[in-house]
Amino acid sequence: MPLPAWYKVVTPRPEVREGRSFSPDEFAIALDQVVAGTAPPDYRDPAQFFSRTVFTDALTDHLGMVLRRLDGRTANTAPVLSLVTQFGGGKTHTLTALYHLVTAGSRIPPYLDDLRRRLDLSNWPSAKTAVFVGGAWDPKPGRETPWMEIAWQIAGDAGLAALGASARRSPPGTETVGRVFALANGPILLLFDEVLNFLNRHDGMADHFHAFLQNLTVAVTGATQAVAVISLPRSQTEMTDRDVVWQERITKIVRRVAKDLMANDESDISEVVRQRLFENLGEKRIRRKVAKAYAEWCFERNARLPQQWFAADAAQGNTRAKELLAQRFEACYPFHPATLSVFRRKWQALPQFQQTRGALAMLAQWVSWASKAQFQQARREPLITLGSAPLEVSDFRAIVLGQLGEQRLDAAIEADLTGDTARALPLDADARGPLRDIHRRVGATILFESSGGQVDKVAHLPELRFALTGPELDTASIDSAAAALEGSAFFIRKVGTDGYRIHQEATLRKVVADRRASLDEKEVRDELLKFVRREFERRKSNRRRTKVVFFPEEGPAVPDEPWLTLVVLDPVAEWQPEEPIAHQVAGWTARRGLSPRLYPGCLIWCAKKPGRELQDRVETLLAWRQVKAEVDRGALGPEYSTDAVRTPLREAEDAARDEVWAGYRYLLVADRREETGLRVLDLGAGHPSSSDTLPERIVSALMAEGLLNETVGAGYIDRNWPPEFRESGAWPLTGLRQSFLSGALTRLLDTDRVLQQKIPAFVQEREFGLASQINDDGRYERLWYGDLVASEEVAFEDDVYLLTRKKAEEAQAPETAPPEPEPPGSDEAPPKPPKPDEDPPTPPEPPVEPDREEQPTAACSTTVRLVGTVPSESWNRIGTSLVTTMRSRGKALQARIELTATVPGGEADAVVSDLRSQLADLKLDETLRLVPTAAPGEDE
Repeated sequence: MPLPAWYKVVTPRPEVREGRSFSPDEFAIALDQVVAGTAPPDYRDPAQFFSRTVFTDALTDHLGMVLRRLDGRTANTAPVLSLVTQFGGGKTHTLTALYHLVTAGSRIPPYLDDLRRRLDLSNWPSAKTAVFVGGAWDPKPGRETPWMEIAWQIAGDAGLAALGASARRSPPGTETVGRVFALANGPILLLFDEVLNFLNRHDGMADHFHAFLQNLTVAVTGATQAVAVISLPRSQTEMTDRDVVWQERITKIVRRVAKDLMANDESDISEVVRQRLFENLGEKRIRRKVAKAYAEWCFERNARLPQQWFAADAAQGNTRAKELLAQRFEACYPFHPATLSVFRRKWQALPQFQQTRGALAMLAQWVSWASKAQFQQARREPLITLGSAPLEVSDFRAIVLGQLGEQRLDAAIEADLTGDTARALPLDADARGPLRDIHRRVGATILFESSGGQVDKVAHLPELRFALTGPELDTASIDSAAAALEGSAFFIRKVGTDGYRIHQEATLRKVVADRRASLDEKEVRDELLKFVRREFERRKSNRRRTKVVFFPEEGPAVPDEPWLTLVVLDPVAEWQPEEPIAHQVAGWTARRGLSPRLYPGCLIWCAKKPGRELQDRVETLLAWRQVKAEVDRGALGPEYSTDAVRTPLREAEDAARDEVWAGYRYLLVADRREETGLRVLDLGAGHPSSSDTLPERIVSALMAEGLLNETVGAGYIDRNWPPEFRESGAWPLTGLRQSFLSGALTRLLDTDRVLQQKIPAFVQEREFGLASQINDDGRYERLWYGDLVASEEVAFEDDVYLLTRKKAEEAQAPETAPPEPEPPGSDEAPPKPPKPDEDPPTPPEPPVEPDREEQPTAACSTTVRLVGTVPSESWNRIGTSLVTTMRSRGKALQARIELTATVPGGEADAVVSDLRSQLADLKLDETLRLVPTAAPGEDE
């Protein structure tokens, strides 16, 4: 069963619920108003005052030492006591309690009898009481000096007379003070508050007042039933140099005979807070249930939490330690112990921290806002944790920063935790249940734990875990949230291995954000285009490459060429099917300007997904580059080093690269089957480590989808034989090639190369035939079927055909010649045809002359071709032997040449230039073409 939410159990006091206890002044007592009877009833009336007073161990000790001395006992007492705390540490409350106990008499409520017995008193002692409040006292006729005021309060006009006429000019001596004490005829209680305020306001009396205090302490020490209690602030906040000097001088006098007392021990703060803020703490059974659940949860994870919460006597063991921890949780309920203890552990060293008054005002507003917010949000936190601090409320934040004495943290809190654009907001956007607002809560806890007056201004992970986690939230969530917040925040930084701190000085991340905000739009766009281009052109190996065209602004900018072309669209041209970009790409695929494209199937369009992510990454990269330049030249100060910038800069560049891979995920290719003429392929988010290059990733994706192939088989061509060429059985190679380039057939990485390699193989294996130049008689001048065909014979021309197997076999069969007419006058009878069961007669073989080549007859001719590869050392002999023979014996001698050489990239331009010059010298520049071609895997 889940633990109940704290705001459903406790009942805050009306003034807390209504927001009337938000100022520290609401918890401040003016002792002079109590004496004058003008203070609010809560402080003026003894019964109401004691009903709201928590008699802590410290307060009880103070009261006992004073009251027992007034009762005439000297054991464990002191004639002079100095109350030493921070401002707001409970000094005036102690003085007021003493005043009421010795002056109220019968108005002291009966329920304090238990306290009286604990103080070892049979009755409440009464005493002549003189109160001096330095911030309120001003000279009056007949009471022009502090000592005259005190004498008058003790003995009236008789006391003034005992001082004598010189009292207006100089302080009384010890004997004179003793005579005034004697006029009281009983115990005397002297209460001094805000002494330094008096010295500051009445500069001319300072030396005399200093002498008076010195004489007074001597006189009180000599009396048996006289006590002087003087409050002295421990901090020097808001003191002038003169105040500091007087503070030290008075402290030196008082402490010669006084006993220092801490006016409010830190261990009692929780009880004071609960008494002052809550009307009802709910059922004790519920408080114990919550305390026990938290104590058990903490002990199960004690290795990950601060060890001071588990301290116990070794002889008592863990059982006793768990009981003590449960008691601490119960004593602090509804607050988490870390919420209250942070003020004792870390804030008490702050010079301006008002330990009681300031803490009460802060916590009153905290409880008021937190109870409303958690009720409206239906939150279920069993305890008030540091993370629930309503820092988004400006009044509350002002109190917190006032107690810290560091107003400069306001900008840090606004930027990282509470502002409309706070860095914690996007991190908390999707958090639900116990993790709701976890990053903001971690940030608030870091503020409280790292902003105290201790030397180690760090919120360590064990402290964060203890302060925020519990039965409904594990420690790992705190670790993750702290790391994520530090990684995004502008003012929260990591300290050491497990510490965090919020600081008024911005981190480098904030400097980067400022530089990013000042970037020029043109600078960002130029870098964006340059970065995308560089990523698409990046090479990792010599694998296959495609031609890349970048950021065309209009259709004619995209060439219409017979090879695979990757067109990278501008980053602003984000792909959305219903947007104009879809119609624009479809139009550019079908036409180049006003003319239809010949090779639409060769185009692969690559478009970026919608969103600003890529631009954001590039802007961040540019900002980091600016910051690095500033750090390198020392413009940001010595606290920022180059080493601190190097890693974030590299990470920013990696993030931009990753976003190019993740963003350019849509491919568009021509497809006649689609209504729009385009097929869209979503590659999904990619990563630089997943493939060699972006073009390689795109090629691999197209091949996986069957939209692109490295080669083609005979069966595929046969199955896709055009119907218009099915009867003739002859498919012109120009049409075949165009079918692959237009998208009618599958795309090939290199159509020309694949066809020039595969067609000779098809022919040699008798899967297809190859023919060219149809003669007048309908037969092909050249036919290959089952023959070895050189790749250069595969020319993509209109009179070169790919033949089906049937057509190739028919074309290869010899044609039956018609019978020749008999010459006139011939008497020879024609030969009889052979009978069906007889073999035809074998014609006689013509005689062969030795050492003579066969001569072609006039009736027929044979084309003699030399095909193959010739070693370079035989090239010179070809012209004097083979070429000479074929030229002398044959007709229409033709020679074709194909010389291929691979040269280093740096020398290519020089070789090409030399060859062109030589071709011009040989007058062959019009008949021989020089075609530089990139080697496989290299840039074209």
